[in-house]
Amino acid sequence: MIDDPWIWLSAAVVLVVLEMALSGYVLLGFGVGAAVVGVLLALGGPFAGWIAGSGTLLLLTFAVVSALAWLMLRRWLSGGTRTVRRIDKDINDN
Repeated sequence: MIDDPWIWLSAAVVLVVLEMALSGYVLLGFGVGAAVVGVLLALGGPFAGWIAGSGTLLLLTFAVVSALAWLMLRRWLSGGTRTVRRIDKDINDN
């Protein structure tokens, strides 16, 4: 049951819709991970058969893809620059 691609693709849609409602860019990475796993399972092939044969490998693939997607989305959506403004002088100092 966990190796059914439609479950993963449906979970991806649900996670992306929840992300639009909550907007924190956390669920979007999980949605991308679920979509990638769903597409891998739907396409078939030796890798799909290998990960579908073991629930642990399936969940590990989902976790790794989700983490990588979250890191890439975080870098892309933050604009790439993470500058912090440092204030050395107080506004009340003359």
